[in-house]
Amino acid sequence: MPERNTEEKGTSRMHRVPQYVWVTIGIILLTPLLHVIGMSNDLVNVSLIYLFPILVSAVYWGLGPAIYAASLSVIMFDFFFVPPNLSFTVADLRYIFSFVVYLAVALLTATLSSRLRQQLEMVRQREATTNSLYALSRQMTAVTDLDTLLHHIAKQVSHTLGTQAAVFLPDAHDELKVTASADDLGTAVWGGEESEIAIAKWVYRNGETAGRGSTSLRESSGLYVPLRTEDQIHGVLAIRMEARDIQEQREQLQLLEACGGLAASAIARVKLAEEARVAQMTAESERIRTALLDSVSHELRTPLTTIIGSATGLIENDAIFTPEDRKELTGNIRDGAMRMNRLVTNLLGMVKLESGMLQLRRKWCDVGDMISVVLKQVREFSKHRSIRVDLPDQPLFICGDEVLLEQVLINVVSNAIKYSPDYSEIVITVTRDERNATLIIVVADNGVGIPDADKERIFEKFYRSESSRHVTGTGLGLAICKGIVEVHGGTIGADSNPGGGTRMSISLPMEAPEALFPYRGQGEVE
Repeated sequence: MPERNTEEKGTSRMHRVPQYVWVTIGIILLTPLLHVIGMSNDLVNVSLIYLFPILVSAVYWGLGPAIYAASLSVIMFDFFFVPPNLSFTVADLRYIFSFVVYLAVALLTATLSSRLRQQLEMVRQREATTNSLYALSRQMTAVTDLDTLLHHIAKQVSHTLGTQAAVFLPDAHDELKVTASADDLGTAVWGGEESEIAIAKWVYRNGETAGRGSTSLRESSGLYVPLRTEDQIHGVLAIRMEARDIQEQREQLQLLEACGGLAASAIARVKLAEEARVAQMTAESERIRTALLDSVSHELRTPLTTIIGSATGLIENDAIFTPEDRKELTGNIRDGAMRMNRLVTNLLGMVKLESGMLQLRRKWCDVGDMISVVLKQVREFSKHRSIRVDLPDQPLFICGDEVLLEQVLINVVSNAIKYSPDYSEIVITVTRDERNATLIIVVADNGVGIPDADKERIFEKFYRSESSRHVTGTGLGLAICKGIVEVHGGTIGADSNPGGGTRMSISLPMEAPEALFPYRGQGEVE
């Protein structure tokens, strides 16, 4: 990097050579022009015209070319216009005083013009700095991931200051390490040496700026500022200091401290957002746990009470019961056990879905046979309701897990039975969409229906619509149905039934599993 600075200074000097050449050419061409237009005897106007090259040089090229232009103008003015012409001698000694005054005025004018030019450059630099800080703050506001944020900080600081930058943050063991760097190459990253990390640790512990351009550890090759907010130091922002000039070092220190302040605020914001996210997840987990315990305890208590009561009656009063009474009591025990089995099945299904352990045992399944099995499962608790099935004339087959698909249909049909009134009809319609090669199963009831605002939320875990609060349930059935259907590459949705109630639509692909299944099957393939 020092070699590059030397090369840049040499290149800057080379770029200044044509400036002096242009000044020389301009003044030389101006001299015969003044003779041509007949101003050679008007010395006052000639001297004023010679000020133009000086002003132009000061404004565009700086003080050095302006001083050169002033000196050359005095020489040309004396040689070609002051009597005796074509000689550096003067007939009147008062001209020497005029030359001194002219040179002083020219130098003063050039100095003022040069200062204006420097101020303009300073304003432009400050504008560029402000734009860089604004871009950095805008990027920090938009980023919510800490690693991405640190990368943006290092990259923007490196771009603004024109040098390598690094961000040091403590790890899980509170050891300071280079977390992000602006070096996009695969080579060694500045900031990883032991000496650099040692200085960064000192800055992190003491909360003070250190390095070249500061009051501490000036011999370091870098400049380090703490990333401090009001109550905490989050890390260290460092750059490789290349400036040799004291004023330039101060400017870079001020800019780096400004960038460090923005970076510290952004890091604090991301950390607070992460803590808030963790707290929200903890609260949500607690809410779900409470809802699960309440729902499961209520759902288990009801069939258990029925089972215990029926079993106790059979054991203690068997002699007084007729065969019909015994059949009714054993039927109650069976219904309660099936209800508990459905609840346990749903709970295990949700656990498998969320843990990614759900295994698909895929085979070609006859849709008509699956619906027959479902009707047998729900027959015992579908009293006072009729179920009508509309199937196409030709058998339909889909490739999927027969047990899981039956679980989906049992949950959907059970909901239709629970939420529809007595002596109502539930219609199961199966069709095939030839264009999309999908199977569509629609279960329609005449129940309480689902509000439009809840048609998407009913597939969330533990969510139950206000219109269904009077019916017991855990709020897991439809969430499990959605997970199983999506694993098979299908969709499930709810709509209003034109005759009142709800229509649940299940769409499943009928192609080979290799073509449409989003997850590769696991387990045995039958």
